[in-house]
Amino acid sequence: MTRIPGKFVWYEHHSRDVPRARAFYEALFGWHTEVLPIGAQSYPMIACGDTMIGGYGEAPEGAPGALWMAYMSVADVDASVRAAESAGAKVLMPPTDFDPVGRGAALADPTGGVFSLWASHDDDPVDQERAPVGHWCWNELWTQDDAKSLAFYETVFGYRRETMPMPQGHYHLLKTPDGVARGGLMKMPDPQAPTLWCPYVAVAACDATLARARTLGAQVMMDATDIPGVGRMGVLLDPLGASIAVLQQAAAA
Repeated sequence: MTRIPGKFVWYEHHSRDVPRARAFYEALFGWHTEVLPIGAQSYPMIACGDTMIGGYGEAPEGAPGALWMAYMSVADVDASVRAAESAGAKVLMPPTDFDPVGRGAALADPTGGVFSLWASHDDDPVDQERAPVGHWCWNELWTQDDAKSLAFYETVFGYRRETMPMPQGHYHLLKTPDGVARGGLMKMPDPQAPTLWCPYVAVAACDATLARARTLGAQVMMDATDIPGVGRMGVLLDPLGASIAVLQQAAAA
């Protein structure tokens, strides 16, 4: 099997109202849901066209609210959990087998960012030059302590940073040693904002998608904004309270 360590390969929406989450995202992005049996459980999987891109799960009791959980591919879940814990992470779910699909674990990084580790029993999805509409296209950590976050992800997962200036600080690309950017990291200007990973979905029209999200009960947290060389993006809070961004990718050069 082919694994791509450091790549975010799966995204899972956690809430206490899976039917409502499904209805919102199916109406917004045209996704559909297929249920996969895993042991004695059933797992609602998100499909975009013929491609499975994520799933829905029930938030555990005591969870602060809805969120999108990003799954990072690693070569060895157990070894990565040990390294993460040594670097200050909190283990939310220890390494667990999910037959027949893979082995995973869940962590909170030292600044509170929640994410999962994953070692699939199948090949990781191959990189694409341009994400198709409706697919994931980026993942971004919003943190209250960018120096602490960078130290953690660089130490544990071997990312290297590329830092760029922004009007309100700096933006850090997280790159694997082979130079592939796998995510972004930035310090939140609002000191009350929680640290979290926010995934991006590729859309055909950012403004229209945000307008549609509003009619479906979402709050638009950041209006459509042009990012030179990247595209036009916006951020919304879905009706369950999970943050997600949309990106109308810039035209190919």
